[in-house]
Amino acid sequence: MADKLYDLVVIGGGPGGYVAAIRAAQLGMTTACVEGRGSLGGTCLNVGCIPSKALLQSSELFAEARDHLKDHGVVLPKVELDLATMMGRKNKIVSDLTGGIEFLLKKNKVDYVKGWGSIPRAGEVAVASDDGGTQTLKTQKILIATGSESTPLPGVATDEKQIVTSTGALDLSDPPKKMVVIGAGVIGLELGSVWSRLGSEVTVIEFLDRVLPGMDGEICKQAKRVFSKQGLKFKLNSKVTQATADDAGVTLTVEPAKGGAAEELRADIVLVSIGRRPFTVGLGLQELGVVMDNRGVIQVDASYQTSVPGIYAIGDCVPGPMLAHKAEEDGVVAAEIMAGQSGHVDYNLVPGVVYTWPEVAAVGRTEESLKADGIDYRVGKFPFSANSRARANGDTDGFVKILAETRNDRVLGVHILGPLAGDIIAEAVTVMEFGGCAEDIARTCHAHPGVGEAVKEAALAVDGRAIHI
Repeated sequence: MADKLYDLVVIGGGPGGYVAAIRAAQLGMTTACVEGRGSLGGTCLNVGCIPSKALLQSSELFAEARDHLKDHGVVLPKVELDLATMMGRKNKIVSDLTGGIEFLLKKNKVDYVKGWGSIPRAGEVAVASDDGGTQTLKTQKILIATGSESTPLPGVATDEKQIVTSTGALDLSDPPKKMVVIGAGVIGLELGSVWSRLGSEVTVIEFLDRVLPGMDGEICKQAKRVFSKQGLKFKLNSKVTQATADDAGVTLTVEPAKGGAAEELRADIVLVSIGRRPFTVGLGLQELGVVMDNRGVIQVDASYQTSVPGIYAIGDCVPGPMLAHKAEEDGVVAAEIMAGQSGHVDYNLVPGVVYTWPEVAAVGRTEESLKADGIDYRVGKFPFSANSRARANGDTDGFVKILAETRNDRVLGVHILGPLAGDIIAEAVTVMEFGGCAEDIARTCHAHPGVGEAVKEAALAVDGRAIHI
């Protein structure tokens, strides 16, 4: 490999990196993918999206069996938690999927180079392996796809034992009696839900005045009510200024966000989940003169090229939502542009999903942002309590909300709190990609009975003609 001249070397084997490498190879480019973790898939597959969804599913089934199966006439004498088996299932899913990616690279003739990559100069990638060996790959183009890491919180040092990031929270040996989650965003609510269902007393502390900051305000309020009903406790408008661990647990100092008297909270486990930041340590970007902002986000042009010719970047390292599916889209478009094709990713139409139960999904504008910009719009809403399939399934919490521009009915935003929200949001994304209207959804036949009918009814409600409410 050291004597081989590549068309493209991708640094990072996560969703953005491995997808970019495969697409580049499909387009005829000689490609290598460098990854130092020891397994492909990045944070998403190894310690993020996939293991968390496995535990969410398992914990949902545990709670269903313990609390709700009797409502269906299924009576169990006793439901017990076997956490070791649950974790084993999660680990096998991760192993199977990461192994599958290695197969896909081989199938597409992408060289998988194990080791940590850095860029001594444009046209070269130095790879340091864990055994101390090094090699240099020569290449026409370099693509940085190194993803992100958990953002640290001043005064709260993580050890992945008592004070953990999402990585440690996915691998606890027992449900903690008391757990404090710092941050009421996607990661905090998903993992807080897992351990709450498995028996932990979970308190979520959030600096702002709402859960899921950045999402539609009405959805946030309803989501908090639902999650509170499920057992999560919330301390909003609060900040953690210090954490001290001892043999008996962790003591947190919590203050009002706007100032005031501090209080102490005790927990067995503390999860720090206040967001993520680009992971670019050790790449040598500053020495090369690659332009980044004060948060470490790499600045790129429309072709994903950095300020240094021949060096490109995608995914969590560049502006836009820090989401695996966004990184995949970046990777495909970047590879196609390198091959002489064209393309773009509309970051305004990247759906976001929270895999709690019920799920939360959103795409496009919120009511708050439309009001701030003075855009005249209409709202259509439909509750899942009036949806036949949701009632049959016993999943009636939440609603669908569609925002459409008044002058032309164009769909500007869709927000869903409810069953399978992450799946049914895809219809809205497709309509919005084509510049569609609420009437287009309202005039589309939806299968009955299905939870997707709530989207059609919300579209009808934009014009004040919903049928089932």
